[in-house]
Amino acid sequence: MERVYLNELADLLTAARGCTLCAAVLPLGPRPVFRVSPSARLLVISQAPGTKVHGSGLPFDDASGDRLRGWMGIDRDMFYDEARMAFMPMGFCYPGRLPNGGDAPPRAECAPVWHERFLALLPRVELILLVGGYAQRRYLGPASMTAHVRAAKAGRFMALPHPSWRTIGWEKQNPWFGGEILPRLKAEMVRLTR
Repeated sequence: MERVYLNELADLLTAARGCTLCAAVLPLGPRPVFRVSPSARLLVISQAPGTKVHGSGLPFDDASGDRLRGWMGIDRDMFYDEARMAFMPMGFCYPGRLPNGGDAPPRAECAPVWHERFLALLPRVELILLVGGYAQRRYLGPASMTAHVRAAKAGRFMALPHPSWRTIGWEKQNPWFGGEILPRLKAEMVRLTR
């Protein structure tokens, strides 16, 4: 049974890494960026890679990753320990830029094709961090990002804002995030990474 499971996961990894579903509309071409492991206890579902992550192929390999690691209270080595943590964005590839200069939304085609298939093969995942509004709406329903984050509790899902510089003002307006949510998040990291 174990061998069948590992073969199924290996086949899915190969298929997802070779995905060209959105190739015609991706400005930098397809480069799926995700990491999964059957032993991971924590899964981070985020938006989509930016240009730096597209270049490196490593999830959150940018300033937002530094901020997320700070929120979690873990170092880079722990963050990228594949045996403990998995990463699966809503859109696996860099989606491009909007006319106003921000990143475009994750491609809508990606999550319906890959998420459920991967989730079925990650049996040890105990906590899923939903980072940003796109992931939260898919998994928690149509409420505001603030409402989803405020409702965060230890359980299957925990919502966080996207850790970009744009969130600094939001954090100042919502001091409960640092006072209530981040201590819960850090306690979960201790529990899940020991």
